[in-house]
Amino acid sequence: MRPSVPMSKRFGVCFDESMILQQPGALRPPRLTEPLLMILPFAPLTAWLALAAYAGLSWHFLAHAHGWRIPWRRALPTEHLLVAATLVLHLLALLPANAHGLALGLGQSLSTVMWLTVLIYWTASFFYKLDGLQTCLMPMAVLGMALALALPPSHLAYDLHQPAVLLHILVSLLAYSLLLIAAILAVMMLVLDRALHAKRFSPVIRQMPPLLALEKLLFQVLWSGFALLTLTVFSGVLFSEQLFGRPVALSHKTVFALMSWLIFAALMWGRLRHGWRGRLAVRWTLAGFGLLLLAYVGSKFVLEVLLQRPG
Repeated sequence: MRPSVPMSKRFGVCFDESMILQQPGALRPPRLTEPLLMILPFAPLTAWLALAAYAGLSWHFLAHAHGWRIPWRRALPTEHLLVAATLVLHLLALLPANAHGLALGLGQSLSTVMWLTVLIYWTASFFYKLDGLQTCLMPMAVLGMALALALPPSHLAYDLHQPAVLLHILVSLLAYSLLLIAAILAVMMLVLDRALHAKRFSPVIRQMPPLLALEKLLFQVLWSGFALLTLTVFSGVLFSEQLFGRPVALSHKTVFALMSWLIFAALMWGRLRHGWRGRLAVRWTLAGFGLLLLAYVGSKFVLEVLLQRPG
């Protein structure tokens, strides 16, 4: 027989046994999550199916972007349907891992961010011309799913009965997803600008939206992402003890997150005050996102993969 393991250690929840005794059933998952236990054996299957679907979509979009000869043409309704089906598979792969609490290991976090990012793209594609974005986004989704399957799952789970914590995490994941889209748009602007100056009009370049349309979309995404990042950073700093049961520490994650926020804040101020645009806006966007990547992915990689500690 396996030795009995205390519930707080089994789920890695950030409160002690006395709190559990004071709140009976605090670790018991909500009823809505209990049926998910029935599909736990199928979670790896749905993850592999989602990975295969993302890989197929990547090949489809790359083939059309590069003008490769393939036996079918692009059809937007069919593409929307295929992306929606892939999102459903991806969601089914995510849900069982969070049945007893919100698990946010490195692989699970990357997978969740990619799901949200593809969902935002899929929703926005009904209202905006986003040609070119999916060519970058789908291969990144393949990478996110592959890392989720390759990296060990997290033993730290946040209690589903703490709405403030869940709201903070949801806002942060949405901020990361929107700023990831902004970074992709910035790279697209950079590629398109260089191609226009060099007068190289490849099939990929011809399918991209105009440069001014990309810039307008970039700042629309940046404003939304910056607002959510502001909520994430300052709620984490000011209410860390109420949210997570411990005061905020001046860690690498906190420092990089604050530096990222300062860069995005300066970019937003420069846009309003001086009309910053073009390559200047691209450089600031990529710098801010790079620091955000170090704050979250970098710190988790060092803790969970290199040091084998909970992130």
